[in-house]
Amino acid sequence: MESKSVIDWIAYILVVIGALNWGLVGLTSFSAVSYNWDLVNLILGRIPLLAAIVYLLVGLSGIWVLIKLFK
Repeated sequence: MESKSVIDWIAYILVVIGALNWGLVGLTSFSAVSYNWDLVNLILGRIPLLAAIVYLLVGLSGIWVLIKLFK
């Protein structure tokens, strides 16, 4: 079994964070009350540039994990 690098672990963690975030967005979209539990936006909403960087890193991590999956 191949050992995981630091970049691999960071990518896995960011992918899990992104999946949980989108899961919460999906769950709250079914509720009668119109609110959105986008945790990244809740935590970093006042700093839009930082929130955009987090979204970008989650997306890049998804690509990284996808490449590692087929390697």
